Amino acid sequence: MVSERGFKALNATHRLLTKATRGRLGWRAGGMPVLELTTTGRRSGNRHTIMLTSPLRDGEAIVLVASRAGDDRHPDWYHNVCAHPDVDVRLRGGAWQPMHARVATPAERERLWPRVADTRWYENYQARSKRVIPLVLVEPR
Repeated sequence: MVSERGFKALNATHRLLTKATRGRLGWRAGGMPVLELTTTGRRSGNRHTIMLTSPLRDGEAIVLVASRAGDDRHPDWYHNVCAHPDVDVRLRGGAWQPMHARVATPAERERLWPRVADTRWYENYQARSKRVIPLVLVEPR
């Protein structure tokens, strides 16, 4: 599995690519749109921004996958949105949008997971993880 330092380095490199190309590159990965998600730290209270892929939309909701590349631990951003669900999202370098994040209900996950698993990595991530990978729905506030 990728270390915490590895995830941070990957995110920083992704951000640098997007900035260096003035947004021409970096807003798609693995055939999926990429967005910036700003959360409030559950312990620190500090704001944290991460770039994430979003495999699909469900109505107005943006679906995020708390996969952490199939690790058996939830990603930090997932813990943050559980503690502080009001987040900010930016798509393709546009304006920040205030949004509300919530974990998909079991019924929603059951309905959405087959569509998520059709994407490149997520089915493999779930197969190697001991946990059920949660889906997070980010909706306009």
